[in-house]
Amino acid sequence: MSHIASIRARVWNWTGPTVPPQGHFCTNASDALRETGDAMSSFRFHQWLTCEVETDDGIVGIGNAALAPQAVKTAIDAYLAPLVIGADPFDYAYIWEKMYRRSHAWGRKGIGMIAISAIDIAVWDLMGKLAGKPVFKLLGGRTKEKIPVYYSKLYADSIENMQKEAETALRDGYTAFKSRFGFGPKDGMAGMRENLKRVEAAREVIGYDNDLMLDCYMGWNLDYAKRMLPKLEPFELRWLEEPVIADDVAGYIELNATGGTPISGGEHEFSIIGCKDLIEQKAVSVLQYDTNRVGGITAAQKINAIAEAHQIPVIPHAGQAHNYHLSMANTNCPLSEYFPVFDVEVGNELFYYIFDGEAQAVDGCIQLDDGLPGLGISISDKHLKHFNIHE
Repeated sequence: MSHIASIRARVWNWTGPTVPPQGHFCTNASDALRETGDAMSSFRFHQWLTCEVETDDGIVGIGNAALAPQAVKTAIDAYLAPLVIGADPFDYAYIWEKMYRRSHAWGRKGIGMIAISAIDIAVWDLMGKLAGKPVFKLLGGRTKEKIPVYYSKLYADSIENMQKEAETALRDGYTAFKSRFGFGPKDGMAGMRENLKRVEAAREVIGYDNDLMLDCYMGWNLDYAKRMLPKLEPFELRWLEEPVIADDVAGYIELNATGGTPISGGEHEFSIIGCKDLIEQKAVSVLQYDTNRVGGITAAQKINAIAEAHQIPVIPHAGQAHNYHLSMANTNCPLSEYFPVFDVEVGNELFYYIFDGEAQAVDGCIQLDDGLPGLGISISDKHLKHFNIHE
């Protein structure tokens, strides 16, 4: 029987070229502040954490985290790793509860839960490798032949550039697209009109037989969102994402109750109970947790069951291997988010630079290999010259 012998958390600092910031790229929670410059700066993830959980017989499971990796590494090294070393990885439920309950005074949300997520993902990858099965087979198996994905890189830009990008994605076989709003409350009525021009331009390219989703990334407030919703209804959005900050659950409830445009969120929720509350309070019509924030695969699978019981679809944030395996194993996950391979911009792209084996879309779908154990990814050595790695 294998036991966990060591846990290695590393922070990968990207030092390679990046796409320069541009104005009105995407609204975000920082827009409400009076500072000028790149409001997205604190939401660019140019660092990543890998978490390698190794057994006493040399098998390694790989987890990861994208938010505040330096702080997450400290939480893993100083507090969580000692709780996990020596355990049987197949006691994953006990391992999760031990990390959650022993760190409960400080770790219920944010950094603590992200650290738990990284270890838990690694434990599931490890179990898959030990069992010789892909993680989705351990979670219940294949519920769909392929996973439809939506093209998620339509950040706000000039109308011409956005339409060209949408046209290319349409030719590549995508049938669902997500764009971002570049203007929010501080931009007034003129900004509203700029937002609506870009929504109209997107529909002009993709038509009304394909899905269109719009993301505010917490950059609006309740008043602004209430004024925008009626203007958006003619465009038949599949959902409006994170219209207000994550803590404004009452705002989500009010907006979702209007019934015209479904409201989505959960990307910045960090617990099973937090997601349960969003569902039970009818704050969202689509739940979008991220597995490497919400408590890992162990927590995500519980959330999926709660959401299914309430007939709320789950579409995890950001795609990536840990989310794809959950989507494949759950009928309540109808599609996945997908960021194409691209130069480093916001930072979601770093997954392709750190890992080998990440699924890539073909004709608007991704496929997982039934014969590839674990999550099917490995740490790459192809781009090491562009990283400063902190052990």
